Amino acid sequence: MKITVIAGGVGGARFVRGVREHVRRSAEEHTIDVVVNTGDDWWLAGLRIWPDHDSILYTLAGQNDEERGWGRRGESERVSAELRTWGVTPEWFTLGDLDLGTHIARTAWLRAGETPTEVARRLGARWDLGVTLHPATDDEIDTHIVTPDGERLHFQEWWTRHRARMPVEQFVQQGIEAARPSPAALAAIAGADVILLAPSNPVVSIGPVLSIPGVRDALAAASAPIVGVSPIIGGAAVRGMAEACLAVIDVAADAGAVARHYGARGAGGVLDGWLVGEEDAQAIAGIEAAGIAARTVPLWMKDADTSAALAADALDLTLTLADVG
Repeated sequence: MKITVIAGGVGGARFVRGVREHVRRSAEEHTIDVVVNTGDDWWLAGLRIWPDHDSILYTLAGQNDEERGWGRRGESERVSAELRTWGVTPEWFTLGDLDLGTHIARTAWLRAGETPTEVARRLGARWDLGVTLHPATDDEIDTHIVTPDGERLHFQEWWTRHRARMPVEQFVQQGIEAARPSPAALAAIAGADVILLAPSNPVVSIGPVLSIPGVRDALAAASAPIVGVSPIIGGAAVRGMAEACLAVIDVAADAGAVARHYGARGAGGVLDGWLVGEEDAQAIAGIEAAGIAARTVPLWMKDADTSAALAADALDLTLTLADVG
């Protein structure tokens, strides 16, 4: 079976790790492709930073810092301190020394003319990831926030420095109108037997991927059933500050509201099925009324077992939908 996951951020990384764990425990041969959000990417100190890609890369490689939830384990920050002293990087964004090695290598390859897709393959080849990571696009679509006063900031400054507390009028992906899905991302969607939307931030992790011209068309044309996993449990985000992002687009921090935001594929949306936490059983009726099959399952990814079980639940719903179809 060919499994394609659309993901970004820490929640996406942990879910992809759960999918891989489930596949490794199964007796069957499955392949896993991950279409990774690139809307969080940005330039800093002349280096191209890929936060969502690297979160997934390090998590799958066993190199991530589990306590902080981001970056490499065993990090030092001597170079970052020196960069701040020179005024090259801001105090509110720290780059670990090992992490800088990744950014430097990536930027060198990009400067040499390689595409982001080719660079992702080179980075992924270092470790036995068990999955293939594909940037959603090879074009730059960095996310900016626009304040009610018209001020623009890169998303990373709003998210990291201001902790998502600055009022936001809208999110804008720079240059997205001219962007195109990467050929590898399109192939992963078209060739999938099942497609999963990870429990990532719906606005700034999954949203930019779906906003790339051509991605929604590819999902609409896909023969695979598409099942998403709610990032909201009991009215609160599992991680991060998704509530602040959802408020900007007038979507409630509610599992059912997020499902309806994505919409049923039969009505022009992207979902065939949706998993919600056991805490949100009351949302099932509204989700199914919107044309989306729904189930309640344990959503908390506490360890390898619970993460693999969640992946198994998502795949089970896709198989049920495939049988019905």
